[in-house]
Amino acid sequence: MEHYQFDTQALITNCSLNETELRDAITTKFVGNSLIAGGDHDLMKLHFHTNQPGQIIDYCATLGDIFDIVIENMDRQAIGKKG
Repeated sequence: MEHYQFDTQALITNCSLNETELRDAITTKFVGNSLIAGGDHDLMKLHFHTNQPGQIIDYCATLGDIFDIVIENMDRQAIGKKG
């Protein structure tokens, strides 16, 4: 099982994709796991573990307006440091 360092989260308003389309796009375009994508056109939430968090955020920005972006370093968290 591959190790993914970053927990990447974002909210997307006016999202051009529905839940299923967003899940399919993320799993097709990016490597990672623990995908959670839910919501609707007005507000979609994305959560994904990956080693390329910037690419995920850049992609989400093409789908709508993004905000509440969180990128946590899970390796730091695992040793008791701020993530």
